Amino acid sequence: MEPERFDELVDQALDGVPDELAQHVRNVVVLVEDEPPEGEPDDLLGLYDGVALTERDSTLTMTLPDRIFIFRGPLLDFCDTEAQLVEEVRITVVHEIAHHFGIDDARLHELGYA
Repeated sequence: MEPERFDELVDQALDGVPDELAQHVRNVVVLVEDEPPEGEPDDLLGLYDGVALTERDSTLTMTLPDRIFIFRGPLLDFCDTEAQLVEEVRITVVHEIAHHFGIDDARLHELGYA
């Protein structure tokens, strides 16, 4: 799959986030990278790098944006069809946004997003 098409899938997943949630996402950038950084598992699909909203206080001001990384290579390796890829990208995007809201992996697993 061409990188541009993959980026479109990420954009579609972001567009699918309900407005009620999207309006509370603040100071976050979503980036697509080919592979996870060194030291992370090779099969990592996404990563949230930031301070969850539930952990912030008034001293956290003027900071760089939190970052959500979506890893193209592992997602392409994980999926056999484009339909499966569309769904896994959606799940990964929602999973990482949930971390921004302070939802941990155990709860995401219960909800079917892990």
